[in-house]
Amino acid sequence: MNNIIISVKRFLQNKNTVTIIGVLGVILILFFGYRFQINKMVSPVSGIPVAAQTIQPRTKITSDMIKYIDVAPIVLQDNVIRSSGAIINKYSAVNTVIPEGSMFYKGVVVDELANNAVKVGEGLVPYIMTVNMETSYAKSIYPEDYVDLYMKAVNEEGTLMVGRLVENIKITAVRDSSGNDVYENTTESRTPAYLIFGLNQELNILVKKASYMGEFSTVVFPVPHGTVVEPAKGETKVSSQTLKDFINANSVPNDEIESSNKTEEKVKS
Repeated sequence: MNNIIISVKRFLQNKNTVTIIGVLGVILILFFGYRFQINKMVSPVSGIPVAAQTIQPRTKITSDMIKYIDVAPIVLQDNVIRSSGAIINKYSAVNTVIPEGSMFYKGVVVDELANNAVKVGEGLVPYIMTVNMETSYAKSIYPEDYVDLYMKAVNEEGTLMVGRLVENIKITAVRDSSGNDVYENTTESRTPAYLIFGLNQELNILVKKASYMGEFSTVVFPVPHGTVVEPAKGETKVSSQTLKDFINANSVPNDEIESSNKTEEKVKS
């Protein structure tokens, strides 16, 4: 028995033996530690809510629109909503479609619907232009796109004029006849009725004047930015300045309008 104990002590005191035991110990720690981490990452988390159907923008989310699945933790990002209590009776955000089977994310689900008012940018005045399938180029003009505004009119000599009136206008929204966003809903086919964009005050008044000049058969229409509109047979291509001069020559100057408004304010006061 003593011989066995002495042999064991000698074995353990051997440097090579200690090295081997140490290496084996490190390998075992790495193996079980790696295995623990892998299991932690792949062991499914149960009861994660996902969309049971495609949820369109600005829709109140009810319990029947939700189902539950098991998801590996590695898939769950920090912005995933894990409790249905944070989803039911809330709303899908504006311009956000939640596909069937998708998890719900923070920012996609909101407590209240945001104001649907159009923001055209600081210092700009909103302008609404009536369009249809033809003048919207078969729904090919989208929000954030840039367009030029062209104008056609018949001058005093009876000559049909066409030219670019304003260029490089950013479209803010495309709405149908009910005021709904044309592109936000994937299940409805909505027809463009209005383009909304911003113009500075001077251009806003200029384009508005043109839209009222029916006696000259004036038409203002959008053209995708970068596209050149060549005049048709019988039309005369003119410059932007020519069109502006034509509009101002056949309408009351802006300074007269402002002067009249100021006079009315003084009389009222």
